[in-house]
This record gives sequence, C-alpha cells and structure tokens, in this order.
Amino acid sequence: MTPDSIRSTASAAQRSSTFRILARAGYVVLGIVHIIIGAIAVSVAVGAGGGEADQSGAMEQISRVPFGVIVLWIIALGLTALALWQIVEAFLEQDADAKKKWGRRAKEIGTAGAYLAIAFTALVYALGGSSDSSESTTTFSANLLSSPGGVFLLVLVGLVILGVGVAFVIRGIRKDFERQLSLPAGKPGRGISTLGTVGYVAKGVAVAVVGVLFVVAAFTHDPEKAGGLDTALKSLAELPFGQIILWLVGAGVIVYGVYCFFRARYAKI
Repeated sequence: MTPDSIRSTASAAQRSSTFRILARAGYVVLGIVHIIIGAIAVSVAVGAGGGEADQSGAMEQISRVPFGVIVLWIIALGLTALALWQIVEAFLEQDADAKKKWGRRAKEIGTAGAYLAIAFTALVYALGGSSDSSESTTTFSANLLSSPGGVFLLVLVGLVILGVGVAFVIRGIRKDFERQLSLPAGKPGRGISTLGTVGYVAKGVAVAVVGVLFVVAAFTHDPEKAGGLDTALKSLAELPFGQIILWLVGAGVIVYGVYCFFRARYAKI
C-alpha cells in the first residue's frame, strides 16, 4: 500500500461512528482497570493485602466476579479498538514540523502498544489462563543483562520509562491533556480538569518508579530488583511515610480511572 492509500484508509476508519464508539468504550474499560489497580494499592497500603497492583492483578480480580469473563472480553475488545484508534491518529498526523510529527507518531504508537498489552492480558484471563507481570519483567531484565551491552540497554529502558513517568507528571501539572478534550464550561469542566491533573501526576509517579527500578537492577546486576507496576507501587511502602505515600498514589490512580470515564465522554474523537 502507498502512503496515500494508508492515510485514506485511516481517514475512513476515523470517520466510522462504530469505530469511534468502540474507542470511547476503550477509555471506559481503561478506567475500570486503573480503578482496580488503585484499589489494590490502597488495600496494600492499609495492610489488607489485595494481590498484585498491576494489570495482571486487576484481571485476576475481574475474573473472580460474576460475569467476569464477559467483562474481560469487553476490556480486550475496547482496548484493542482504542489502540487501533491511536494508530490511526499516528498515520493521520500532519504537523509541518517533521520532528514534532514523528515525535507525536511515536507517542501514539507507544500508547497503542500499552493498550494492546493490557488487552492481551485481559484476553489471556478471558481464555482461562493467567500471567504474572512482575515475573515477566524480571525475566526480560535477566535476558537483557545477559546480552552484550546488557547493563547499558537496561539503563536505557529504565530511563525511557522514567521519562514517560515524568512526562505524565508534567502533562498533569500543565493540564496538557485538556487539548484532547472538549470540556464543558463552568464547574463541571474544572472538576474534570482537576481529576485529570491528580490522575496524571499519580500515574506518572508510579510509572517513574518502575523506570528507577530498572536502572537499579542494571547497576546492581540483579534482575530481581526490576519489576512492573506492582513492584513499583509496593516499593513506595518501604520509604519513610511509605504507607501514606502508597495510599496517596493508589488513590490518585483511582482518580485517573474516574477521569478516564469522563475522557470517554469528552475526548475529541
């Protein structure tokens, strides 16, 4: 296919009302996943256990409720549609500045990859399987460390993830996310904006800690130090006033989930 035909196909998909509805549904299920992850983190912070505070833990919790398998299939479908929407947006990016254009395309495709990863986890649980995100991360880190230049590569991975986390925090503080929304006027719009700010900052902190863990694993040559979101959140509990910090971040992740519900309604799709 030529670039023009790809853009034409992407544009046609973008105009599809069914595709837009599915993409909005993707934000709803993304919100559900984040609320469950945040709730698990808060549960750990108050000493009530709760399982793994990551996408695997969230899917496991969903699989246990009545009609959980149906919900898992909906999550897989909704996030796949949302990922495809991000890819369509990447193909239709037309900024005159080449650096900005390709930077935004990389961001859109990276976001799509994250959505697909969660969708795949949901699909695994919907089919009766299970997964362990922390174990997968440790295995990935071990394989990378054993390769030539492994320490450098693992540090690079950590710095990239740390950068993503910092970007989330900055986006929340500067309210850059508002550009993608058609917010209502008055108090409702300000309320949604506040949810976005709190949610983006909390999620950014959690993601940034994941990046730090990768860097620590690289310098200590210990892949066990690396971990996913669950390890990152629980490591916050080991800091001074860690239980309070974990509670605040977990609550913030829940707020991000609630924000995703409003994003489903007001996103510029």
